[in-house]
Amino acid sequence: MEFETVMQELEALSKERMKKIYMSNGAREPLFGVTTGEMKPIAKKIKVDQELAEQLYATGNYDAMYFAGIIADPKAMTAADYDRWMDSAYFYMISDFVVAVTLSESDIAQEVADRWIASGDELRMSAGWSCYCWLLGSRKDGEFSESKISGMLDLVKDTIYDSPERTIHDAPERTKLAMNNFIETVGVSYKPLTEKALETARQVGTVEMKREGKKNSFLNATAAIEKAMEKDRIGFKRKYVRC
Repeated sequence: MEFETVMQELEALSKERMKKIYMSNGAREPLFGVTTGEMKPIAKKIKVDQELAEQLYATGNYDAMYFAGIIADPKAMTAADYDRWMDSAYFYMISDFVVAVTLSESDIAQEVADRWIASGDELRMSAGWSCYCWLLGSRKDGEFSESKISGMLDLVKDTIYDSPERTIHDAPERTKLAMNNFIETVGVSYKPLTEKALETARQVGTVEMKREGKKNSFLNATAAIEKAMEKDRIGFKRKYVRC
């Protein structure tokens, strides 16, 4: 399918209500306001097309960037390609739900995510932790080093990088959410460390995330892990990560 055709089809699906919702979460012009569900029929016709994905992502149009993630070929992208995509990811819905999701289906996911986590940049850190959530929530437990994931739980609880005085509570706002989600995901989806994740969640307690122009959010992974235990959902894995 031609680039111009895809852009026209996306624009035809635009909804002012969705556009306002996306913009209230940080999206900016240009964008159309297309629901992810309405993108699926177009994606089915295209399947995978990395060249087209690159053209769409480069537009800076939020809907086109999101759709690029759906049709991209994760394993064809290099670490430099993912860095380039992150350079254009101006808010969390792109960094965490487009770039991190696409990265999670690549063979270099952990390598790139580790580097982003250590970067000190809010959206890169958020994308790195989010990538691990997508990974742990979809791949077999045996694909991960238990000692590495355990060390990451310690990192969330005890310190941020090289400053022993800082914890998750001092992390950048979007990173706080991604780190809290990481604790929850380990607890629910990574059986070897469910108990440690629950203990970590209890030690971390409630994390306050400030949201510009909105009420602050209060995050706590304990309840989600305990609920999964009650419902016998420990070990849950997604069949698909991308739409």
